[in-house]
Amino acid sequence: MHIKRLKAFNFKKFKTLDISFKENLNLIIGENESGKSTILQAIDLLLSGSRNKIETIGLEHLMNDEIIRQFLIDKKFVNLPELRIEIYFENVNDPEYYGINNSEKARDCGITMICEPREDLSKEISEILSQEGSNFPFEFYNINFYKFGGNPYLGFTRKFKHILIDHSSINNEYATNSYIKTLYTSSIEATEKHIHSNHYRTVKTEFKNKVLKNINDKIPGKSYEFSLKNNSKNGLENDLTIVENNIDILHRGKGRQCFIKTEFALAKNENELNFILLEEPENHLSHLNMHNLIERINCSKNKQIFIATHSNIISSRLDLRNAIFVNAENNINAKLSGLDKKTAEFFIKAPNRNLLEFILSKKVILVEGDAEHILMEHFFESHYKMKPSQKGIHIIAIGGLSFKRYMEIANLLEIKTAVIRDNDKNYDSIITKNYEEHVGEFCKAFASTDDTMYTFEVCLQAINNALCNKLFLPKLKTRSVLEYMLAEKTESAYKLLTSNEKINIPDYIIEAFQWIEKN
Repeated sequence: MHIKRLKAFNFKKFKTLDISFKENLNLIIGENESGKSTILQAIDLLLSGSRNKIETIGLEHLMNDEIIRQFLIDKKFVNLPELRIEIYFENVNDPEYYGINNSEKARDCGITMICEPREDLSKEISEILSQEGSNFPFEFYNINFYKFGGNPYLGFTRKFKHILIDHSSINNEYATNSYIKTLYTSSIEATEKHIHSNHYRTVKTEFKNKVLKNINDKIPGKSYEFSLKNNSKNGLENDLTIVENNIDILHRGKGRQCFIKTEFALAKNENELNFILLEEPENHLSHLNMHNLIERINCSKNKQIFIATHSNIISSRLDLRNAIFVNAENNINAKLSGLDKKTAEFFIKAPNRNLLEFILSKKVILVEGDAEHILMEHFFESHYKMKPSQKGIHIIAIGGLSFKRYMEIANLLEIKTAVIRDNDKNYDSIITKNYEEHVGEFCKAFASTDDTMYTFEVCLQAINNALCNKLFLPKLKTRSVLEYMLAEKTESAYKLLTSNEKINIPDYIIEAFQWIEKN
């Protein structure tokens, strides 16, 4: 059983949202405010089947602002917008969930939440709308949950067990208590829960009658006595906690809390969760715990996991083919599901090299190493009198010989990418033939066409001979200036940068700038 698709209309920043999901793991990736959390919230709200949850948040905080602004221009009752969220399931063994009660009016399996104006209060709503100002009638909306078959979908009878773990609020006691309550409720059957609550109340009564009896017998007059609170706020669910080695989770560090909560949710048991929603699981975790968490997620079976993240390591180690990209313009992109298997495996094993910075960019200059990276921004600013970032260009050093892996991603995601590298004494083989399958509208490789200008340092020294001699020659005894620059690439690049002298730029780098700078 898994969620195959999510649709939403007029929900928060999305006028429309339509995403297909993978059966096991889904990575929702994007910059801050791109909508990652909104997608998790939509799933959480609908699976919960809780009208109270919607009312607690406030419909005014859930409905799309732009839709409301557009409506307030005309303000007619018939044009009042509705908020709708739909989840489409696969492999649900219950005929009630199958039907045409969805926006497509097509027979499928799922549940829907509809927030719409109340027809029976149309007169009152119309009176409000006739008034001047921008008063929107949120309070006059119905909130209903339905199965696609037409029957109500109610939280207390819901078929699906899920949990949302928000690591950004990990140190919030209320959030932690809510997590423990949700995990407990999701881990047992309803009848078992009633038995637990009854037994807990009985034990509290027994404590009062036996332990508190001695002190109550000493109270003169017997008109009052000590007792125990015994209502919904002081029941079993609110008194539960989770301990590790007899230490309450609330007394653990933030990083350990993150790890314990996620590991607990991932654990396999008879009544295990169907869906786990993780909000930025990288928060508060050390490098080691991050790797341990990734291993737990990779080993998890029989659950569908949704992770909202902007972590390079989580995105790459959990396989880029599971990634769904969301950008600030509300565009949803899942094209990396078609990424070559070997390329996906490469990024699982490769060092962490700003992969997400590359993926979330529109224009990128890729360079080989630190030396090129140190000088490239200076070159661009010297040539254009502005920083690359002002033209929406990122410069990223990827190291090694992995350019083709990045170019494959660039072509899939339509990221304009200029590769600047050495020709290694064979331009035709290293540049022309090596990249012929990847070069096109979005990718191009640049290097010196002169095989004698085989590295970045050779090119620099050749056109900046006087400057290089001035900076490096006085301290050299046995090596030539070029030998020093080839042996100390990063150091020599840094000295050039901080010399405050004019540095001539190799032609192939200027050519790359001109290509990437064009729209």
